[in-house]
Amino acid sequence: MSHEAAIQSNSPRTHALPRIIGFSILATLILFAVLVPLMWGVSSLEMDRTALLSGPVQGHPLGTDELGRDMLARLAAAVGLSLGFAVFSVITAAVPGILLGILAGWTGGVIDKCLSLLAEVFLVLPRLLMVLLIVVIFPGNLLAVYGAIALVLWTECFRMTRALSRTVLASPDVADSRQQGHGTLYVIRRHVWPELSSRLMTFSASGAASAILALATLSYLGAGVSPPTAEPGLMITQLMAYSEAAPFSFALPILVIFLTVLSLLMIGSGRRP
Repeated sequence: MSHEAAIQSNSPRTHALPRIIGFSILATLILFAVLVPLMWGVSSLEMDRTALLSGPVQGHPLGTDELGRDMLARLAAAVGLSLGFAVFSVITAAVPGILLGILAGWTGGVIDKCLSLLAEVFLVLPRLLMVLLIVVIFPGNLLAVYGAIALVLWTECFRMTRALSRTVLASPDVADSRQQGHGTLYVIRRHVWPELSSRLMTFSASGAASAILALATLSYLGAGVSPPTAEPGLMITQLMAYSEAAPFSFALPILVIFLTVLSLLMIGSGRRP
């Protein structure tokens, strides 16, 4: 009986369960961010002076913040901003990371050493410190925050791609393809990409989670987005002084960050059989 239980625990369905749950949560958040602005019709900047820091009431299903702005509308805008920011950060980091990683693994020698040294330079400083340095130079600029986080993330993608490329390119299968006269693009498409693509999900999910947390942290510290932008970290900062008077409103942006990061981490941790 214990043997059957062990087989079931190692089944593909069991391994896929975290990823399925993660995708379900993420899909719900995306629908929330897309449908609320279309169906609710209340601006995230519109103020209702008759309902300040209210709990769920008629006209405001999730209550209001300290300025009477609808929390449902602001949370939808915040989720959309965070997810959009994360997607663009990951794409911006993945494209140069993959291309340079394959180049380093393919050529080796001086090019490999120079690119590896460049990546090491970005790894010397703690991530948050380097992002803060860039953000301080360009205060209140979301584009600067986006660029800084993408600059940090590309090194992870580069190192992963470089290590994988070196291993795959040294395999007998690649040697056979080269002897048969196949070119560089064929080798990358036939041998490198299949191995790399299976790992991109993990990188993309963890990178997106890191980008969301970094943006929220910077906004919480006052170095990210500026008011009145709806962003979870900034919303937490603005509502912290009213956490006792309006605990429900204060908890909502925290819950949004938790669910978003949790869904991404579950997507990245789910193993393929």
